[in-house]
Amino acid sequence: MNDYRIYARHSGVKIDDRLPIPQIKKTIREALRIEGVDRPCEVSVLITDDCGIRRINAEFRGIDGATDVLSFPMQEFSFSGWADPGPGAADPETGLIPLGEIILSAERIRRQALEYGHSAERETAYLTVHSVLHLLGYEHVSFEEGKKEMRKREKAIMREIGY
Repeated sequence: MNDYRIYARHSGVKIDDRLPIPQIKKTIREALRIEGVDRPCEVSVLITDDCGIRRINAEFRGIDGATDVLSFPMQEFSFSGWADPGPGAADPETGLIPLGEIILSAERIRRQALEYGHSAERETAYLTVHSVLHLLGYEHVSFEEGKKEMRKREKAIMREIGY
């Protein structure tokens, strides 16, 4: 098994709204494995509320509004999907390639699960997979072909992990 280090924490989330960190870590590990990530790497996850994600969205993207998930990749891939970024990409102290950070809004995830008629666990898994794909270079905003490929990968990963 590859060495995937995943750091996850809650911040500003009510106890009853907290998301299952073990599920999030497992989903990230599986998505990375399925996408062929074969180098030791790390991903950070912050689980917050609508207010927290809105603040981050405004500060880093200039969008004053809450959203369900944000992705902040630390590597640039030349196409959608994993491509070994080379030996210089690894942190010299840890030997891990920092892929980036995922920010999840627990509040938004719970609301969307109700709205879409499925469990918060499924919504959490989907948004986690979506965000991992962004960290690996997939893009759905700027061109239609990228959106199709990203949706295809999301469905394949969700199916393989049991959703």
